[in-house]
Amino acid sequence: MATYLDFEEPIKELEDQIFQTKEIGENTEVDMKDKIDELETKLKAKTKEVFSSLTPWQRVQLSRHPDRPYTMAYIEAITDGQFQEFHGDRNVKDDKAMVGGFGLLDGETVMFIGQQKGVNTKMRQFRNFGMPNPEGYRKALRLMKMAEKFDKPIVTFIDTPGAFPGLEAEERGQGEAIARNIYEMMRLKVPVICIIIGEGASGGALGIGVGDKVVMLENTWYSVISPESCSSILWRSWEYKEIAADALKLTSKDMKKLEIVDDIIKEPMNGAHRSHDETFKIVKKHIKKYLVELKNETPADRINARIEAFSKRGVWK
Repeated sequence: MATYLDFEEPIKELEDQIFQTKEIGENTEVDMKDKIDELETKLKAKTKEVFSSLTPWQRVQLSRHPDRPYTMAYIEAITDGQFQEFHGDRNVKDDKAMVGGFGLLDGETVMFIGQQKGVNTKMRQFRNFGMPNPEGYRKALRLMKMAEKFDKPIVTFIDTPGAFPGLEAEERGQGEAIARNIYEMMRLKVPVICIIIGEGASGGALGIGVGDKVVMLENTWYSVISPESCSSILWRSWEYKEIAADALKLTSKDMKKLEIVDDIIKEPMNGAHRSHDETFKIVKKHIKKYLVELKNETPADRINARIEAFSKRGVWK
């Protein structure tokens, strides 16, 4: 059953009306086509109205929507199921919050890596709510180095509320693992594309977020801190999360304007959470386009451009 956020209620009401009208037509054999067409026109207009005027906080809510597709869904769709997952960091254990492996993108081998959240309570616990431990970032780096060895491009999917902040994660070197990934990703010789598909929070996102192309889906966010945490620090309460979301300038539009990301991938009109297949097709199309662009450059040029681009970020006049 679909989940609706509070601002999606007008859409739900129209969808319910359409469903009821279709039922009446089927049960009474009365031609309800004109009425259904009228309601569907209204639904389309209402959907456009709602999604064209979203606040930053509403986009944060959409990025966390339980019906929104996660990393493995993107990988399975983009590779048509031709994906081989790899496990373990060859040091501690296999971190279930970080997934990765080789997959076929229309016949071309690509290394896909990303944070994975769970689709239900049991899976969320199994995946640690998409918050990797140090071994997750070390596994990601191992896979990136494997891709570099075999001269295969890398695509990362970012969707995390942050790196796991537990004591045991700090004991095993959480900060060092993320810093090492940032350093090593900056120097990878193969093309690297980073796509924020949900939440892009803090170092948890940066640990797999350094690439030649860093892009965001339309209804995602990217920031050093979540609106709730920002609100609790500044106002000692979560009540001001909407004000914090606006002040943080964390939406895809803000990030593009500030030149923190390179591009925005437009979602279907009713959002990625309502149109999975269409979203997968759009993302796949963009990945192929970016790969064509990046392959025209030499490894040295890509590395130099990557270093220059990240050196400029956060600098303003």
